[in-house]
This record gives sequence, structure tokens and C-alpha cells, in this order.
Amino acid sequence: MEDKPLHVQYLGSYKDVRQCPVMDLPEYCFIGRSNVGKSSIINLVTLQNEIARTSRKPGKTQSINLFKVMENPEWIIADLPGYGYAQISKSTRGQWSTMIDNYVVSRENLMCTFLLLDIRHPRMDNDREFMSYLGSKKVPFCILFTKSDKLKPQELDNALEAYKQEVLKEWEVLPPYIVTSSITKSGRVDILKYIQSINTIFTRQAL
Repeated sequence: MEDKPLHVQYLGSYKDVRQCPVMDLPEYCFIGRSNVGKSSIINLVTLQNEIARTSRKPGKTQSINLFKVMENPEWIIADLPGYGYAQISKSTRGQWSTMIDNYVVSRENLMCTFLLLDIRHPRMDNDREFMSYLGSKKVPFCILFTKSDKLKPQELDNALEAYKQEVLKEWEVLPPYIVTSSITKSGRVDILKYIQSINTIFTRQAL
């Protein structure tokens, strides 16, 4: 897969999922704890540095941001607010939770939720709870382990094995996962191939 930028059109930011335009395209959302590197991964996937603005201040994304990837076939990126950031007020966290819940259960063409986890740290309670939530709602998801460049090869292997063992205590089958780094650009091809395979299924179902 060519290492070239994707053609992307910004569709808008929405505080309520009911404001989001109804699309007849496959949709993929990116979500994770605040400061997990979500914006950097979206920028990596698109190779467009300003698609999702990165910031050192957690909690910057406070709405549902939609982008159309104008390739063949076309598909949608949804950039969702981060969760689990303590310095955001409780009322705002509640609004984000409602926004996220409503989005996940109501977007008919949501094909996959990319759940971002920082590979440097053990799985947090919020991550565990969100994975369980996705499972209970039967929402397909794929884990994107971020910031893999921060670990040495053996440390990375150990961290992955620890995650696998932890998840398999609660899940019969390990969810699909991809190891990524916005610095080394690792994982981009795998993410795009994963999306491409799902797009093919979506197209067949639409026929």
C-alpha cells in the first residue's frame, strides 16, 4: 500500500450525534483515554498533519469530528472525545459519556471502533470498562496500541504478552489488535488494510 496522503474532507464537528449527517458510507471511529495519542494516529492514517490537531493538553477533542476519506471506496473517520481525564469537570465527562454512548449505538454504518491503548502502561479501569461496554453492545472493535516506539523490542514483547494475558481473563477470544507508532509510522499499512477488508464487506452488503 503506497505511503501517500489520503484525500480527506472535513465534514464538521457535532456536540450531539443527532446532529451528525446520515451517511451511506462505512464509518470508523477512533477513541481512547485522553492523551493516548488519538490525534497523532488519525494524522498517521491519513498522512495529513492537520486533520486531527494534536495537543499536549488532554481533553482537546470535545465533540464528534467527522471526515470523509475521498478514496475508492470512500469512508468516514469519526474522531471522538477522549475519556478518563480527571481534570475535566464531572458534568463535562457526563456529557462526553452520553455523546459517546449515543454515537456507538446509533450510527448504523459504524463498521469498527478503533480503541487506542498506550502500550507503555497496564490496562486502566476505564479501558477495561469501555471494552466490556463495546462487547455488551456487540460493537466490533480493534485495539490500536500506541507509542510503541517508546519501548525497546523486548519491553514491547513483554507488554503485549501482559495485555494478552490480562484480556483473556475476561474474553474468550483476543480482540484484533495492531501495534502502532506515529513516530516510526508503524501500523499505518495494517490499519488501512484492515479498513480496506471491511470496506469490501460493506460494499458487498450494499449490492
